[in-house]
Amino acid sequence: MNKEEQAIKIGIIGLGYVGLPLAVEFAKLYRVVGFDINNQRIEELKGNNDQTQEADLEILKAEIANKQLTLTSNLNELKECNYYIVTVPTPIDKSNNPDLGPLLSASKSIGQILKKGDIVIYESTTYPGCTEEVCVPALEEESGLVYNQDFFCGYSPERINPGDKENTLTKIKKVTSGSTPEAAEKINTLYASIITAGTHLAPNIKVAEAAKAIENAQRDINISFVNELALIFDRIGIDTNDVLEAASTKWNFLHYKPGLVGGHCISVDPYYLAHKSISLGYYPEVILSGRHVNNSMAKFIAEKVIKLLIGKGSKLKGAKALILGFTFKENCPDTRNTKVVDIYRELTEYGLEVDVCDPWANPEKVAKEHDIKLQEFSASKHYDAIIVAVAHKQFMEFDFKQQKDNGAILFDVKGIIPRELVDARL
Repeated sequence: MNKEEQAIKIGIIGLGYVGLPLAVEFAKLYRVVGFDINNQRIEELKGNNDQTQEADLEILKAEIANKQLTLTSNLNELKECNYYIVTVPTPIDKSNNPDLGPLLSASKSIGQILKKGDIVIYESTTYPGCTEEVCVPALEEESGLVYNQDFFCGYSPERINPGDKENTLTKIKKVTSGSTPEAAEKINTLYASIITAGTHLAPNIKVAEAAKAIENAQRDINISFVNELALIFDRIGIDTNDVLEAASTKWNFLHYKPGLVGGHCISVDPYYLAHKSISLGYYPEVILSGRHVNNSMAKFIAEKVIKLLIGKGSKLKGAKALILGFTFKENCPDTRNTKVVDIYRELTEYGLEVDVCDPWANPEKVAKEHDIKLQEFSASKHYDAIIVAVAHKQFMEFDFKQQKDNGAILFDVKGIIPRELVDARL
């Protein structure tokens, strides 16, 4: 390691699903300060406890012990850093408009301690132009420094896949960019030192921002297509999975599956791209129609269950339903933007008594954010309807035949129940 590399000190702002793995990986080579405004999160990590389950706790503990990694909620401890990497959330509001509050807050905080020569890199997903049109002015205003003269910026979109233990941070190619050719080269070299899969240096920041936005918009649109097919085939009376299996025999058919689309990226990022597009006078019909279809699936599932119960002659008010799974994907504790909550709300509006079981989700967090008390699964409890919403590995062991024999209607969103037992599936 040369002198320039030895002088590098990195501040990671935001220690969630993206920031924590990044901090741990960089700390193997550089001095790192991990910052989060949530002091409870800092204390949790110092106690070797990570609710996201994304970090290697042994490595985390060792890096803290040898002082390669410092965890703090005190902004002043970031002052010696010369690289700042922002990994805060970029959610949407109730009207599906970008909520840039966390991004602006992080930028203003960095601006208070920014020095000449420092580089600020954004990883938070946003729309093309946001870094230079929104974040940079905040940095300049707070610091009194001049962009691309006193300090520099870059954008390198996060590609973390929560719960995926195969495609981890270092194994996913990293897109990088910088505000000047020199800054871009420094940023690319920094990431290349930890990313074994390699890097791709984009020509400018806007290109890197756009690349991230379309990655998830493309996937969202593809899923919306098969979700729409599921709605059509349900009316025809044929099984969507049978159709997809037959169509997949052609070499160039893309085999996407229908389902609920939630999470931190796919259900959010298209709105950021749409926001930018609309601001420029173009209404993105394909992107927003995909969002509309995917957002309708929870309601479709709930209404299908209601129709099955009515067809069976069941009384809706007081009928008992069980939803298996609450997180947005299997074998992962991440509940951000989960669409399972929409199934729950639809069913309760019809008067059903709904239990939700999820061995991965944090019960306190679910209760606080959604006012839902997670239940332990009991094989002895009778249910009129059971919906498998998430394919957690624990659910593979359930005796669905027993529930079916006891009169339960089974709706399989994820295709884990033996086909002969299910009453409906996507």
